[in-house]
Amino acid sequence: MRNEKKKTKKKKRWLTVLLIIVGVFVLGGGAYAYSVWHSFNSAVKTIHTPVERKQPVKRHEEVTVKNGDPFSVLLLGVDERKNDKGRSDTMIVMTVNPHTKSIKMLSIPRDTRTELVGHGTVDKINHAYAYGDVEMSMDTVEQFLNIPIDYYVKVNMEGFEDVVDAVGGVKVHNDLAFSAGGVDFPVGDLTLNGSKALKFSRMRHDDPEGDFGRQKRQREIIEAILDEGASISSLWNYDNIFDALAKNVKTNFTFDEMLGIQSKYKDIRNNIEEYKIKGENEWIPNAAGDNIYYYAVTNEERQKISDQLRKHLELGQETVSAGQ
Repeated sequence: MRNEKKKTKKKKRWLTVLLIIVGVFVLGGGAYAYSVWHSFNSAVKTIHTPVERKQPVKRHEEVTVKNGDPFSVLLLGVDERKNDKGRSDTMIVMTVNPHTKSIKMLSIPRDTRTELVGHGTVDKINHAYAYGDVEMSMDTVEQFLNIPIDYYVKVNMEGFEDVVDAVGGVKVHNDLAFSAGGVDFPVGDLTLNGSKALKFSRMRHDDPEGDFGRQKRQREIIEAILDEGASISSLWNYDNIFDALAKNVKTNFTFDEMLGIQSKYKDIRNNIEEYKIKGENEWIPNAAGDNIYYYAVTNEERQKISDQLRKHLELGQETVSAGQ
């Protein structure tokens, strides 16, 4: 029964907010529907932030969502706080194929050791954001997996609180009993407000799965936000929802591309496969002689993942670069 609940949640996660807009036009109509549509359009214009890639993008032909091409997205969960740019504590790569009607999702641990493209160093992969923002993150992940990264979606994890409260709280299923920030999270179904959801999504040190466990909870919060956002009751609070999204989400998807995804790719929500990249814990001394923890991934594992994702993107097989 628990697995069935999780499968149901997974089916609802891809651009559900667009379905809200469609539903408003069908059910509401008239001036109210126009008001919601106008607010959504304004929010998308606010979150739309193009990137200029200095490094070569691994694409021979431009991806066109309008034509229903397979594409990839880098999801960045960034812990931005006051006077701190932060690092991308969550990095998830999604490849989307409308021809097979499927999504493949790969979580990359934040401590993964690799070359930071454009910085000339080998370091933890989440440092790419601190050194070079979204552009360096996209370039670094692109080289690490040897696949093109076409789009990005950046979510300010600190803004989870605002978004969760805007949709009236979220419901999640917790598999691990733990305490964080003075709040107890027992095993079972939980209803969380914004403050509790933020604490729930941040814990990793007491999780046997470490970073993988935290990423799992963060994905569950995002899915729960989409579930609540898709409910009819949320339509009457659309101003707060769109305002919270506009403040905490950035992407290079355009408004027209989002509409194209809703038109050409909507059936893919029913088939999502998650991957976990295998690696080993490694301690390497730095220049000061201090041992630094890394997650070490072999070239063989990178090649295996690359082959799977490239096939899903309908690209030919290529050999990953050595020396990560």
